[in-house]
Amino acid sequence: MRENGLALVTGANSGMGRATSTALLRAGYRVLMLCRDAARGLAALREATAASGARAGDAELLLCDLADLADVRLGAASVLARGVPLDLLVNNAGVITMDRRETKDGFELQFGVNHLAHFLLTSLLRDAIVAAPAGRVVVVASGAHKIGAINLADPNLRRGYSAFKAYSQSKLANVLFASELARRLEGTRATANSCHPGAVGTSMGVDRTTGFGSGIMKLLRPFFLTSEEGARTAIWLATSPDAAGLRGAYCYKCLPASPSKRARDPKLAADLWELSERLTRQRSGFSS
Repeated sequence: MRENGLALVTGANSGMGRATSTALLRAGYRVLMLCRDAARGLAALREATAASGARAGDAELLLCDLADLADVRLGAASVLARGVPLDLLVNNAGVITMDRRETKDGFELQFGVNHLAHFLLTSLLRDAIVAAPAGRVVVVASGAHKIGAINLADPNLRRGYSAFKAYSQSKLANVLFASELARRLEGTRATANSCHPGAVGTSMGVDRTTGFGSGIMKLLRPFFLTSEEGARTAIWLATSPDAAGLRGAYCYKCLPASPSKRARDPKLAADLWELSERLTRQRSGFSS
């Protein structure tokens, strides 16, 4: 194990996830790159290793489909089987779809992947995180959370679905999750924070099957941040000594920022936590 320990990055096959993995490898971490697709994951692993100058084996591929909670459980079990602390968990993966889709478990896709899968993964990895000398959880959210609302009665938006309503709900859930997690980590050495990466020109909104959205992204890419630029705040939260004292902060451009009023509602955060435990059928293990 290298000096800086073990890190896990979700959605590491492209965009900010690959950029974050590369930066962590460069900083001396051993990085588990969680990806859904083996071919894309292996390509990203090779690129991150080469770009960082890391040794062969410092990056490992962890195959896991976040749209399948059974697969999330298997992925977490493989991490825990190593029997070592998890120093960094960067919950980076995200999806956005224009049409309403569902995960294998029947959750609306954006709520299911962007929030519930990361809630479950973090809960299952609790013991490894708190066992680290200074475990850090970083949740990549979005400024879109400011227009979001949590529909506790119908989080899967079976009525009145829109892509932006679903995405902003999932991003608000990210911020609320990080703040409530930080509260539940009090008394341990671990921390949790969320961040807004800015407007990043990734392929997140492009349908990999049909290619829908790729033309628009090509036109707009000059106006967006690069993946490396978008990953800076997450990397800062994960590695900087200046971020070591932050607990439940929402950050932008490597500084604490002010989230929406809803994102600062402790009752909503607690209600979402309880709902997430119920939907994932997983007691988090974090004290209330």
